[in-house]
Amino acid sequence: MRLFIVANVAKPLVKPAIDELLPWLKQRVEIVGIDEGCSGDWSDIQADCILVLGGDGTLLATARKLNGRPIPVMGVNYGRLGFLADFTPSQFKPRFEEMLKAGFPVQKRSMLDASIIPEGSLNKLSSPGALEKLRRFSSTALNDVVITAGSPFRMIDLQISADGDSGVQYSGDGVIVATASGSTAYNVSAGGPILSPNIDAMCITPICPHSLSFRPVVLPMSSVVYISTKRVNTGTTLICDGQVHSPLNSGEIIVIKRSNHIVQMVDNPETKELRVLAERLNWAEGPRYNEK
Repeated sequence: MRLFIVANVAKPLVKPAIDELLPWLKQRVEIVGIDEGCSGDWSDIQADCILVLGGDGTLLATARKLNGRPIPVMGVNYGRLGFLADFTPSQFKPRFEEMLKAGFPVQKRSMLDASIIPEGSLNKLSSPGALEKLRRFSSTALNDVVITAGSPFRMIDLQISADGDSGVQYSGDGVIVATASGSTAYNVSAGGPILSPNIDAMCITPICPHSLSFRPVVLPMSSVVYISTKRVNTGTTLICDGQVHSPLNSGEIIVIKRSNHIVQMVDNPETKELRVLAERLNWAEGPRYNEK
């Protein structure tokens, strides 16, 4: 088996982990490369699996950098929550040993594709390849696509529609469009719904809307979401996975749809969705009663 390693050495525990794991791994697999910053050229990588040592951010960067290549990704969490990098360091060795014999269980995760196109160009999207020609910025996202108001931190006005409907216009601090994988990230902090990663859907969650009734909505991944920037700030920004960003101007249109790329995540058999939510987000935690 050929293994490629992505290691976020900025995390203090990762470098010692590499030094400890490499001799053990070399007795079992062929190490075809190590990228310590997720910044190298991966075009010639020939690997059967990518081992990510870091946190969810490292795994998100890995997912985008794969650019759709069907290589399973196994994340070992040296960060904080670890919803995507869901193997703990203590679980890794015994589980990896088992999987070398029995195979790697893989779950396919959908990604989003976000593009910025000029004002008034929606009617030009019907022709083949038009989106690729019109857009000045594009990126994929495994977790979420976010429009944030930015400085000077006044509310912005956005027009949001999907699949040809007229949509709604609202004022607020921005909007989050998240995949099921990313529903437990910024989306849940903003009051959005938690989606099982097995659900093929996206959710649209407003950020601090100036309304008492603008609730999050869940759409199928087959939907195409259009967000027009009616009024923005100088610092208003489009951000993908919290890592790739572009400034936004008034009148521009953001097109968000299912990406042609997917990510193959190696499943941790010890991970159970509800238990993970309870342990990492204190989900459904009951009140604490005084014992005296």
